[in-house]
Amino acid sequence: MSKLRVQSFTLSLDGYGAGPGQDLDNPLGRGGADLMEWFFHTRAWRRMHGQEGGETGVDNAMAEQGFEGIGAWILGRHMFGPVRGPWPDDSWKGWWGEEPPYHVPVFVLTHHARPSFTMAGGTTFHFVTEGIHAALEQAREAAEGRDVRLGGGVATVRAYLRERLVDEMHLAVRPVLLGTGESLFRDLDLRALGYACTGSIAGERATHVFLRHS
Repeated sequence: MSKLRVQSFTLSLDGYGAGPGQDLDNPLGRGGADLMEWFFHTRAWRRMHGQEGGETGVDNAMAEQGFEGIGAWILGRHMFGPVRGPWPDDSWKGWWGEEPPYHVPVFVLTHHARPSFTMAGGTTFHFVTEGIHAALEQAREAAEGRDVRLGGGVATVRAYLRERLVDEMHLAVRPVLLGTGESLFRDLDLRALGYACTGSIAGERATHVFLRHS
């Protein structure tokens, strides 16, 4: 069976995966952009945006690894956009412009139904109202034997961790303090849930930590 993988999920040193107050100007909340500095300098990031150059060290290798063998994604509603409540219309199509970086089916968790749609580059967004288990079942079917990547945000990753559904997790820990925001590990006993750290490696701007469910 395909694995459910969390890849390149960035945390501050004090355990926050996003800052408070997400809006159009702050997709990762206030201060959240500091978390992604390790990614912004990589060749993977620049290639994703149609640019040349970029660094090719450890951070880049970790970023590229996160796209290998992925046949579908799962995203929480806040990772898809800042719209809250019922969809006012179908105009919001994500943070990424006309060609999102996924190029595979993406399943967005939401309480409010919306028709699927396809973007340039082969990304199709589907909206799942039946919960995390239904989203995983649909994503695995769409992945056709490849792995499913759980993109976040924090609440979504926490929900799958609580159910012991995440098989492997790669955390990029940044040496910054947010002080407040969305805490990944609050009230979660990962050891009791069956998770163990299997290794770590220092990158240029983040320390990469790997966990696995036994």
